[in-house]
Formats: sequence, C-alpha cells, structure tokens
Amino acid sequence: MGYAIRSVILLGLLTGIFLFVGNLIGGKTGMTIALLLAGIMNFIAYWFSDKIVLAMYGAREIPYEEAPWLHRMVEELAQRANIPKPKIYLVPMEQPNAFATGRGPSNGAVAVTSGILQILNERELRAVLAHEIGHIKNRDVLVATMAATIAGAISYLVNMLQWALLLGHSRDGENNNPLSIVASVAMIIITPIIATIIQMAISRSREYMADETGARISGDPLALASALERIHNYVHQIPAEVNQGTAHLFIENPLSGHGIWELFSTHPSTEKRIERLKELARQMGVYAY
Repeated sequence: MGYAIRSVILLGLLTGIFLFVGNLIGGKTGMTIALLLAGIMNFIAYWFSDKIVLAMYGAREIPYEEAPWLHRMVEELAQRANIPKPKIYLVPMEQPNAFATGRGPSNGAVAVTSGILQILNERELRAVLAHEIGHIKNRDVLVATMAATIAGAISYLVNMLQWALLLGHSRDGENNNPLSIVASVAMIIITPIIATIIQMAISRSREYMADETGARISGDPLALASALERIHNYVHQIPAEVNQGTAHLFIENPLSGHGIWELFSTHPSTEKRIERLKELARQMGVYAY
C-alpha cells in the first residue's frame, strides 16, 4: 500500500476516534460538535500550521546576506529535488536539530537550530537539509501536522470525558449505568494510546521515506547516516523545551532519552535508519564517507 493511501487511512482513523469520543461525551450532539471542530482544526492546520510551528519555536527567517553559503546550499538541493527553493529559518535552540514545514513544495520552509550549525560539518549539514527538502518534496509535512492536530484534540476530548464522568454527566440526558461507566473509563485509557500509535505510524513511515529521498537528492547517504548519529548523541546530552505534539517534525526526536517520552517516540530508531542508509549507499555505489 502506498504511503499516501496509508496516511489518508490513518488520518481517517484518527478522525473516527475523535468523532467517537465526541459521541461518548454528548451523543449525536457531541459527535456533530466534534465533526465541526475537526473541520476547523484541519482548516487551521492546512493554512496556518507552518506559521504556528515557526512562531512556537521563535524561529526567524535567515536573510541571504547573513548566510549566503547556506542559501546556496539549499538552492542547489531544491534544484536537484525539482522544487522551488524553500525559505530558511533559524531556531534559537542549543540542541542540534532541524525540521521542515509548509503545505507543500510551493510554500515550504526548512528550519535549523543554532546547535546543528555548530556541530555538523558542511557535508553532514547538506545531507540534513536534503532530508528536510525530501519531506517537502514528498508533501508529507502537512499530513504529519494534521495528524498531530487531531491527536491533540483527541487528548482534549478524553480529558473532557474524564470530567464528565466525575461530574456525573449523562450522554443525551440518559442515566449512566455501571456498564457504560466501565466502557467510558476503558476508552479514557485506550483511546490516547491508539491515537498515539496511529500518529507514530504516520511519522515513522515519513522519516524512512525522507531519509531515502534526501539521500538520493544529495547523492550522499553516508553523510546523512553520519549526521543522524552525531545528532542522536547530542540530543541525549542536551535537553530541549519541545511540545510533544510537534516532536515528530524534527529530524531526530528532540525528546529522545527523556523519561517516558522515549516509549512513545514518533521516530524509528536511529540505528535502523543508519542501517537503511548504509544499504542504500551500497545500492548507489557509495562505499566511503
């Protein structure tokens, strides 16, 4: 099954869970309200997700005069990917990381942290930028952002369901019986886990795909493997204040190694990504970094 079809199915499942929880809270009325909210959230995610994420991390656009070498690098990679040159942003974060955002190739943006500019060499940075441009080329940034939006809303509705149970609220004015209470409690526990698993499925697939796309754009899969290993080691050493709902956007999970969040990582393991890149390098005839 193709990545695009799989992503649409997974987004549909997330939306279905969202509507189901709305029905638990308020019956048909609750489901209708949930449907309207889902439409509003997806509208906002489609048109404003890039601006919201960039503002969330205090990113500023880097003018050409400040880093002409960086602009030339991004322009060259965009040409190789056959997409318009994305805007370039700097995130004031010590942890080395990067992410892409935007609705698609026509309005894409790549963001790099101040930390990543300090620890990677030019070849590794080029490979990382190619990975992010791969996300833009594959048009998967928007899908991931929408998934995060819906998953976050599901968590909010589940929280409302908890309060409804505590306050003795009954769906559609009916009295709650013990069986319905048990079912609701079960949903409070299970629903966020299912939503997280679906979000992880979308995010992990897109990381593998962007690794391969970026490696082919740069022609240097081993440089990306080296960059991922270096970033991974630093992420464990340098914590970052990152919203869990946007962690999947980064090239390396910025919350890796930080307590319980590692159990719900939206990224495949760095070791598996490196293994795949090394195999791709062999296929491409690249044998040394």
